[in-house]
Amino acid sequence: MSAGSKEDQDVVAVILRDHRTMEDLFRRMRSVESDRAAALREFSALLVAHGEAEETEVYGALKRFRDIDDDEVEHGTEEHAEGNEALLALLEVEDVGSDAWDSRLEDLVQAVSHHLDEEERTILNGARENVPDERRAELATAFLEERAKQLASDCGDIENVRKIVNR
Repeated sequence: MSAGSKEDQDVVAVILRDHRTMEDLFRRMRSVESDRAAALREFSALLVAHGEAEETEVYGALKRFRDIDDDEVEHGTEEHAEGNEALLALLEVEDVGSDAWDSRLEDLVQAVSHHLDEEERTILNGARENVPDERRAELATAFLEERAKQLASDCGDIENVRKIVNR
């Protein structure tokens, strides 16, 4: 996706693209034919960068618009914490593909999939309908900048995830 693409001009489209990538990474982490550890590293970085960018650049801005439920935005933050806790539990399992790893992977999939579904229905649909195009473009730029900054800082590293979970 080029930096100036139409999708990059809409924060809703940018967030949805990350959601689909997360779902693809879930499939890779479940597949014994895949490099599951590499998929987990990629997923960990994306989940943390995505959540941090949403919380710092998007959620607060969306609360200012009518017809976007502030309680749902707060709930989204709580669900990020639950996803990060499930991610840390999986990262702490050393034997990729063990029963413990598979079990914790399913806990992570469940927590994050629930959040993605709920966020798309309650927050993103409201943003698409109630936030002007220009503002969605500004939010997309801010989101992508924060996300890139997080990714550059190795945000998916287990020690960083531990810090986020414990703050």
